[in-house]
Amino acid sequence: MTLQQNLETHIKQAAKKLYQADLERVEFQATRKDFEGDITVVIFPMLRSIKGNPVKIGEGIGNYLVENLEKVVKFNVIKGFLNLVLSDAYFLDFFNSVRDFSVFGIKPETSKDAVMVEYSSPNTNKPLHLGHVRNVLLGYSVSEILKASGKKVYKTQIINDRGIHICKSMLAWKKWGNGETPESSGLKGDKLVGNYYVKFDQEYKKEIQQLISEGLEEKEAKQKAPLLLEAQEMLRKWEAGDPETVALWKKMNSWVYIGFDQTYKAIGVDFDVLYYESDTYLLGKDIIEEGLQKKVFFKEKDGSVWCDLTNEGLDKKLVLRSDGTAVYMTQDIGTAVQRVIDHPDVNGMIYTVGNEQDYHFKVLFLILKKLGYGWAENLYHLSYGMVDLPSGKMKSREGTVVDADDLIAQMEETAKTISEELGKIDDFSDEEKKKLYHTIGLGALKYYILKVDPKKRILFNPEESVDFQGNTGPFIQYTYARIQSILRKAGATSGAVKLIELHPKEKELIKQLQLFPEVVAQAAQQYSPALLANYTYDLVKGFNSFYQNVSILGANTGAEKQFRVQLSGAVAQVIKTAFRMLGIQVPERM
Repeated sequence: MTLQQNLETHIKQAAKKLYQADLERVEFQATRKDFEGDITVVIFPMLRSIKGNPVKIGEGIGNYLVENLEKVVKFNVIKGFLNLVLSDAYFLDFFNSVRDFSVFGIKPETSKDAVMVEYSSPNTNKPLHLGHVRNVLLGYSVSEILKASGKKVYKTQIINDRGIHICKSMLAWKKWGNGETPESSGLKGDKLVGNYYVKFDQEYKKEIQQLISEGLEEKEAKQKAPLLLEAQEMLRKWEAGDPETVALWKKMNSWVYIGFDQTYKAIGVDFDVLYYESDTYLLGKDIIEEGLQKKVFFKEKDGSVWCDLTNEGLDKKLVLRSDGTAVYMTQDIGTAVQRVIDHPDVNGMIYTVGNEQDYHFKVLFLILKKLGYGWAENLYHLSYGMVDLPSGKMKSREGTVVDADDLIAQMEETAKTISEELGKIDDFSDEEKKKLYHTIGLGALKYYILKVDPKKRILFNPEESVDFQGNTGPFIQYTYARIQSILRKAGATSGAVKLIELHPKEKELIKQLQLFPEVVAQAAQQYSPALLANYTYDLVKGFNSFYQNVSILGANTGAEKQFRVQLSGAVAQVIKTAFRMLGIQVPERM
């Protein structure tokens, strides 16, 4: 039985005995920092059942709890709030009851139903950029949080490896590449292909201006530019299976995949299942036919097929063109169904996609429900805002994106500069320093992005993110390393701590530790790594306050020292567990 459940039982008994009232529920909240207390009972909702002065009611219940519940040692009432002070023994009992803080708050896989989390889903015509970084960090972290909450998770991406944008890179390489390869150029394959996507756009704009100078309107010039017509013809050849075009497509895509894998490895994310648009773009047509028979869809006179969602406050949505070709919605319907066929235990999906696609996913989920798929009730769009830089918005066609690899390198360099200024790693080997800069730099990047609610837009400042003070990854990493130093100096301690008088800072720290399982559950329920990130920052602030006010290694008694060392170790374990779910490593030394 939890503390709140135990308290609620006794408070209901008090209401019955003292006021002949039956309470449906009891409302609790954290005690305000300016009042004495460890947990607060809100009296006001009880006035529906108990008539009288809320202060007097609070005093009556408080006295009952002190007399009948050993863990409540005293109380105070401020207006309609009953603040309860709990015994040191209660906090020590909790602390001693957790045998291993390294798995505290983590549930074993208990759900038979799996959830599939989709993230990244890049195009194979350019390298991963800062926008992808927020996407992969969110998707990976949500996957890990869901695992910690007891869910079985499949991490997946659908790689957009076909379409006109892919043909633009292919055509530009064919025209101006002179056989250049990643090996001959020394470039990562995704960067090489991305350069030709930019080259296409540059040459295409020149052709548009030339046509406009010859008297065409801009709209017509864009449609009639020879390069675009060639790219469209290349797409037709690819769809027809032209051997030369398919061979070029396979070769350039293989370059990109190798580049992507290197970036994913550097960021520290992975996938369980891969889907490719070249395999899925024809999926869904048979489902549309079934939907017509079920009257989920209707056919217009021109042969096009639609879904009428006006009764649900949306509009009519095209799902099949008049010529029988699919649209993106058709493909997404087919892919979702295919995933469940491939993995029958999947009973829910999470799509990590930017908020510009909010409407698309409302429609997709509604259509899948109308088609009668039970798992469609458990679909969620993990919508997120854009990432901006102080220099402004990124545009991949113009080559103004912040490349993910360049960003990682910049973060490592910034971490190196700041670490060297602090001057605490002089005895590190070059290899140890390199590893530390990567850990700090990536930790700074990931934490800066993940601490923000996914729905909010981010202005990313690399220098600010690597600050060793404030709500940053390096600040938390530094605290973890400080605790490891304390543990090394203290040596091994084991066994339950006997009854000692707790310092207020020790009680505060234990109370923060107690919250961890609830925070993990909330983060999983809300698909929000930000809850976990900001909890970890609060825990670290609590530890640093404890560290500054209480002597750990210089404690007055052996029992006090043992407890404080163990408490420090527990905090470190929870930091490490929380950061693992955020995809962030913690260094043993800094």
